[in-house]
Amino acid sequence: MKALVYHGPGKKSWEEKPKPGINKPTDAIVKILKTTICGTDLHIMKGDLPDVTEGRIIGHEGVGIVEETGTAVSNFKKGEHVIISCITSCGKCEFCKKGMYSHCEDGGWILGNLIDGCQAEYVRIPYADNSLYHIPAGADEEALVMLSDILPTGFECGVLNGQVKPGDTLAIIGAGPIGMAALLTSQFYTPAEIIVIDTDENRLAVAKTFGATHTINNTDGKAEEAVMKITNGKGVDVAIEAVGVSATFELCEAIIGAGGHIANIGVHGKSVTLHMETLWSRNITITTRLVDTITTPMLFKTVQSKKLEPKKLITHHFKLDQIVEAYETFGNAAKEKALKVILTNE
Repeated sequence: MKALVYHGPGKKSWEEKPKPGINKPTDAIVKILKTTICGTDLHIMKGDLPDVTEGRIIGHEGVGIVEETGTAVSNFKKGEHVIISCITSCGKCEFCKKGMYSHCEDGGWILGNLIDGCQAEYVRIPYADNSLYHIPAGADEEALVMLSDILPTGFECGVLNGQVKPGDTLAIIGAGPIGMAALLTSQFYTPAEIIVIDTDENRLAVAKTFGATHTINNTDGKAEEAVMKITNGKGVDVAIEAVGVSATFELCEAIIGAGGHIANIGVHGKSVTLHMETLWSRNITITTRLVDTITTPMLFKTVQSKKLEPKKLITHHFKLDQIVEAYETFGNAAKEKALKVILTNE
């Protein structure tokens, strides 16, 4: 089969790899129909995640058709269409029983990280019964790709961890796909104001159409001043960091109001500065999280009912064998006006 292979920071290729087979009775082999590229994949390409070794097939999002199942798989059979969860979970260990699938003792975020992932013609899914979701006939599979990762990530790590409440003033720093997912799902809780901050004017314009009440272009570095003007000097109730760099995390620290929540989503490859000299007395909560995907079934229902329309996030389409070109497009988002790209295996 063909797959996108990581060969160290800045190096990747579309090349021939062995088709995966069943390793354990709980495995399934899935033929990829549609996949995408995540911001985390860009962090991998930069070398921010040293656990990803040379030769790894990356990618952790997609929909496909079950090709083969192990003898212990009971919920899925050959020919069924499925959503692949970015998180692999056994459903039985101590962490899984707490709902912390991301810390599964024999799983977690391993696809495209510690084991070969979804940017390929076929992928092996461990613990298939707890790591795949059925797709009903006639469903929009492009939209459902967004349920693999970005929708539950934006919702769980940003909105739920940030404890967004009705009437809150919310700031989302980073208008990429994850920030947009947080923007869309935060509106379940009717915040009074949603401020989206980025340096990409196109993404800010899109954020407006998705429900942002204010947008701030921080190219001039004056976002803090702008937020304080909007909030009459009080700062925001919730600040969601959706980039993964020091400057954006420090901006969250600067704009959070007393009693507020900073919810980190971004994948940080380098240390950030924690300004305890200003935060220590202000009743601030800071949360971090790797998505557990426990909200995927609920989000699936909202997508199916059209209450949530993640297909709006898709800006570009490629064939799977055009994935190197797709990375160039996604990696130059401002120039290409890119959010999510869909890669189709035809």
